[in-house]
Amino acid sequence: MPHIDRAIRLASAAALAVLLGACGQPESTTEVQSAAPAAPTPELLPVTAIAFEGARLIVGDGSAPIESGTLVVDEGRFVAVGPSASVTVPEGAQRVDLRGTTVMPAIIDTHTHLSTEHDALVADLRKRATYGIGAAMSLGMDGTEDVLRVREEAAPGIALYRTAGRGITTPEPGRTDVPHWVTTEEEARAAVREEAARDVDIIKVWVDDRNGQYERLSPPLFRAVIDEAHGLGLRVTAHIFGLEDAKELLRAGIDAFAHGVREQDIDDEFVALIRERPAVVLVPNLPARGVATDLEWLRGTLDDAQLQQLQNAPPGQPEVLDAFGIQARNLNRLSEAGVRIALGTDGNTPWGPHIEMEDMVAAGMSPMAVLTAATANGAAFMRLDDRGTLAGGKVADFIVLEADPLEDITNTRRIREVYLAGTPVSR
Repeated sequence: MPHIDRAIRLASAAALAVLLGACGQPESTTEVQSAAPAAPTPELLPVTAIAFEGARLIVGDGSAPIESGTLVVDEGRFVAVGPSASVTVPEGAQRVDLRGTTVMPAIIDTHTHLSTEHDALVADLRKRATYGIGAAMSLGMDGTEDVLRVREEAAPGIALYRTAGRGITTPEPGRTDVPHWVTTEEEARAAVREEAARDVDIIKVWVDDRNGQYERLSPPLFRAVIDEAHGLGLRVTAHIFGLEDAKELLRAGIDAFAHGVREQDIDDEFVALIRERPAVVLVPNLPARGVATDLEWLRGTLDDAQLQQLQNAPPGQPEVLDAFGIQARNLNRLSEAGVRIALGTDGNTPWGPHIEMEDMVAAGMSPMAVLTAATANGAAFMRLDDRGTLAGGKVADFIVLEADPLEDITNTRRIREVYLAGTPVSR
């Protein structure tokens, strides 16, 4: 290949220089000048661009796929994306034939709860990358400084990390004490200021009485949180359960929902309230459907005993089916109403986004809408302006698939390769 030839010529020149030095000093200055190797001319510099050619490209922004497209990647970013006939590949670039495959952006998981110790968290993020997850955000259970270190390190080969730090709720004795427990407006505001000082990416509140076990965060308290956060340039996302709480949060200026309404079907008033706030993001986090799903695609990424345990999970009970039905109907209605939707999984299951996408389609969303939620919308919600789509200038985080997920959303699981910043992830 031309770029290999150039590299070989450069290596040969360097070897010659070493050899001349080893032979002793030349007899005159003139000989030194003639023997010194010339600086490489531009045409001898190695070409670092890679052209991925011939795949069907799902851009991630909801636009029509690009048939037989080409991606040119250089120094970890896309420098050209488009139909192969219109993309100029730099002379000497490495060329990778992807005919017969589909390429989509790496997945963005906007609601997780990962490990909080440094090495364990890095391992979580590395495992997520193997399933095509390019970024993940943890919501409210990060009390250690390790998570902030991992976020800033942004090591190669792992999913990018964002965090809400410690979330805010009312006292919940018997549950985790990682979140801030607040009972007054000043305590609520102080909690926001403390997390802002840690430079978190978003503020998380829980508005849920946990089936009557606790007093839920009241409107005066969550209004204080939202007001203080907005004053400090931070957004607020809310764990919710009930419809009336969701309405009050919208009136208070909430920026996102970390769950959909779960106890009943939403009504016209809620739809009208959320449509008045087009920037609000819904992360549905659907519950289990209670039906058998094929997990054979996980073989080779899990040990056989763990896979067998998952395959043998009991079928869903009626209450499980009912819970999914409520949330599926609510998601479908809001999707049809044009509400901005992103993907989240609410846990530490590295392959979870692939299950969630299947469930979102089962709820009534189109595969294209789900893929957009899992890529461009998630990146926008996490304020990752240089990720989420296949576009020039963006970080080259993408998945090469053996089949098209627009035809069957479960094809997101048929991964041939994952690239983060243009570098293949070891799978």
